[in-house]
Amino acid sequence: MKILIIEDEKPAARRLNRLLEKQNIKVSTMLHSVVEAKQWFIANEHPDLIFLDIQLSDGLSFEIFEEIEIKSAIIFTTAYDEYALDAFKLNSIDYLLKPIDEDDLCTAIEKFNTFKPQQKTSVISFDDVKRLLLNENEKTYKSRFTIKLGQHLKIIELRDIECFYSKDKATYIHTNSGRGYLLENSLEQLEEQLDPKQFFRISRKFFIHINAIKDIVSYSNSRLKILLHKFNEEELIVSRERVKEFKKWLN
Repeated sequence: MKILIIEDEKPAARRLNRLLEKQNIKVSTMLHSVVEAKQWFIANEHPDLIFLDIQLSDGLSFEIFEEIEIKSAIIFTTAYDEYALDAFKLNSIDYLLKPIDEDDLCTAIEKFNTFKPQQKTSVISFDDVKRLLLNENEKTYKSRFTIKLGQHLKIIELRDIECFYSKDKATYIHTNSGRGYLLENSLEQLEEQLDPKQFFRISRKFFIHINAIKDIVSYSNSRLKILLHKFNEEELIVSRERVKEFKKWLN
């Protein structure tokens, strides 16, 4: 397995190298700047896995991807969490905050080892078969919901909805205006009615709209915390088993 570290702080790079050696993982190359990384990727075969700092001495490491197509898996290592959303749009396995915790590093390596066979297999996945059988490309989804308010009916367009959530055995809509409405549908019914390109079920309790996401923050146990523009009644946490699919959905 070919491993690359891109880190402008040499003490941090050496520490990461030592942590990897403790897991019997040998680092092939260590680079320290955006310019050096671009030159290296042009001249060399790309590695299996990259440990990538975001803020390098000569710019953000995202600049590398603007010029070079890199298909390697990436584990981001950074002291800042504000770049998490940009990071997840790339081939990221995990997002580790400095100083890197050894247990978090072990978890990230385990995730890479889990995903690695899937990256190289040519077997058609169950989801691919499901899409073919259901002909999802031609499937139509709801574009609006009708809510009963006393003697009145209110129409809520899908584009105006931040999230759907369950509470006290009931289902609610939360809109971009900050209003909540009781809905007759269950979350299980919504799963068949919502366009999966627009909505993602981050947990048993929540569906969120892609345009409602304000920020994504690393959370404990390799989970993610989602901040929406208006909804703040409770924390929105992407369950650990859904993180991989959530990151694919963002792309």
